[in-house]
Amino acid sequence: MTGRFPGRDAAGRDTLAVTGIGLVTPAGIGRQDTWAGVCAGTAAAAADPALAGLPVSLSCRVPGFDPRLHVRGARPWRHDRFTQFALAAAQEAVDDAGLDPGAWIGSRVAVILGSAAGGVGIYEHQHRKFLDTGAHTVSPLTLPAFLPNMAAGQLAIALHAKGPVLHTATACASGATALITAAMLLHSDACDIAIAGGADAMVTPMCATAFARMGALSRRHDDPAGASRPFDAGRDGFVLSEGAGVLVLERRTDAVHRGARLHAHLAGYGASADAHRPVAPDPEGYGLRLALYEALRTADATPLDVDHINAHGTSTPLNDRTEAAVLHRVFGTTHPSVTSAKGVLGHTMGAAGAIEAALTALTVENQLAPPTANFHHHEPELSAVDLVSGTPRRHRIRLALSNSSGFGGHNTVLAFRPAA
Repeated sequence: MTGRFPGRDAAGRDTLAVTGIGLVTPAGIGRQDTWAGVCAGTAAAAADPALAGLPVSLSCRVPGFDPRLHVRGARPWRHDRFTQFALAAAQEAVDDAGLDPGAWIGSRVAVILGSAAGGVGIYEHQHRKFLDTGAHTVSPLTLPAFLPNMAAGQLAIALHAKGPVLHTATACASGATALITAAMLLHSDACDIAIAGGADAMVTPMCATAFARMGALSRRHDDPAGASRPFDAGRDGFVLSEGAGVLVLERRTDAVHRGARLHAHLAGYGASADAHRPVAPDPEGYGLRLALYEALRTADATPLDVDHINAHGTSTPLNDRTEAAVLHRVFGTTHPSVTSAKGVLGHTMGAAGAIEAALTALTVENQLAPPTANFHHHEPELSAVDLVSGTPRRHRIRLALSNSSGFGGHNTVLAFRPAA
């Protein structure tokens, strides 16, 4: 690692600090409950009555979410579930950062939110009404609730944020892409505060059926809690999930000046494309390697500096095999610890990159790597990965990476350092 001035990145720019984290996941509503659930390694997957009779009827749902309790402001029922999740997570993140939207300069606050599908739940429901009872029964609120950008828009309204307000859509990498976009806006001085992350609520009959028809979902109906098993030899697909993760990013100088608590530093990031197949990873993992090396370059680091990796780890045969091969090729015998939160949370789709970025920031803050739920046996191709399983592992973590990939060949890697 080359030398750096304190508080500056490899390009001499002010380091970016994570000052707020908000989470809504199947492990719990809120940062603390989610972190505790992920560290406990208790899988959230269960049979889902709303999917009964479909080819796959397993899911991971956010437990006990009530928009009347968890979303501030009037008439949260106007929003799709993905927007409700985003609003709840963002409110927690802003509170955690110690920021007051009533006091900040709104034109210097950006909102960047990713989603793979937007308000697909509302769209499916209103489409059924259209077919069953006619056009006159379709809600006039359908488009404001369905459009994918509306979570970012509603969040800007709720927080009086008048800077750049953007939606990112890179499938399951969307939340991570939002964080990279936020970092670029901060580095370019387009804003002073960035509220960034991802949200999705794709546990719907059509989405579940479409993924099942692709063969992407686990069919372990006899053992729902054991269905999502990243990197395990017996994995047979992911479990469809929902949730949101939102982070507050600021330049370190600004955050320290106002006395903010720093969870971690966003030290680097990389993005790339496989340019291979629409729904299958490049078997050589070239695109993911590009993103990894770019994240290391911007973090002014080498593979030897990496102590932990929060893997994309979907529990699908192809993804896990490809990702494990890339990690072995890039990190060789250095063996950073590896975990996948999807064993506990399932696949939260466009929210996954942001949720897992938040978990990675908490990992470096607590110097504790959560376990991968439901891991029992390596297959030979994956045996070189030092997977954390069973219980959390406490060890020194100087630099941690969070990998995300998405349909279309999108790859993102985020690099986090401890704040101290």
